[in-house]
Amino acid sequence: MVTVAAVQATPVFLDREATIDKVCDLVREASGGGAELVVFGESFVPAYPDWVWRTPAWSDGRFVQRLYANAVEVPGPALDRMAQVAAETSTYVVVGVTEIDGGTLYNTLLYLGPDGTLLQRHRKLMPTGGERTVWGMGDGSELSVVQTPFGVVGGLLCWENYMPLARAAIYAQRPDIYVAPTWDTSDTWVGTLQHIAKEGRQYVIGVAPLLRGSDVPEELRGDLYGGEDDWMSRGLATIVAPGGDIIAGPIDGREEILYADLDISKVHAQRRMFDPVGHYSRPDVFTLHVDTRAKEPVVFNTYDGDDRHDQSRP
Repeated sequence: MVTVAAVQATPVFLDREATIDKVCDLVREASGGGAELVVFGESFVPAYPDWVWRTPAWSDGRFVQRLYANAVEVPGPALDRMAQVAAETSTYVVVGVTEIDGGTLYNTLLYLGPDGTLLQRHRKLMPTGGERTVWGMGDGSELSVVQTPFGVVGGLLCWENYMPLARAAIYAQRPDIYVAPTWDTSDTWVGTLQHIAKEGRQYVIGVAPLLRGSDVPEELRGDLYGGEDDWMSRGLATIVAPGGDIIAGPIDGREEILYADLDISKVHAQRRMFDPVGHYSRPDVFTLHVDTRAKEPVVFNTYDGDDRHDQSRP
């Protein structure tokens, strides 16, 4: 049995340090409530770039400049602060960030261990629609899972969860707990979480940041955002059991930490009936090949002066 927590909270909009202060406080609170695994929403630090759905492309300079200035470097001081609270509380922490690497931003999910180690970094494979104007694409090198004493943890971000082959790649690594941080709080999203739990036969934790127009600083708001009634994301934190039954949530429109006690033995019992990458697969008919090599635009090779070792020559 393991206690998990989905943290439905409001980041301090485009303020990395203040948002990380909040992350640290919430991890401590969740740990105090018994949670061994704490999950935050998509791009929680320093907040999801909602304006991409409200502004014409490339007309969002005042937002993007602040997003770049408040993005998270990996490794870097911001990551160190979150790693420190994971170690302080001996807690596994999964948190969505906007990561900066050179001149490119990525929608990244960080998995931190209870000793403060960065266990995994997953960059969103395919930003959706307007997101492509701010985020680059990840690759298969970070499409993996994390081994913990209480089970295997893995998952995907937001609409990656609508990519059947990406889901299959995660299922093949046998997650017991599947995390689905998101920005989607549509009427169909909770049903999506239930489908993934039933299809993959694992626990599913879904959570989005909680944001409305009044959370945007006044100097950025302009006529794009209204007040408290202007919802960007209502949260909908939900925890689903293997097989698809909701065991906690959804929480709609308020800050709250959602807890659940998970019995991992139920994962294996469910997979006796349906295992999508085991006895219920048909590799003689369908096979998925996943390229897990990191894709670098420039590769530097060192040669010893012997042309026979120079791979750049035919």
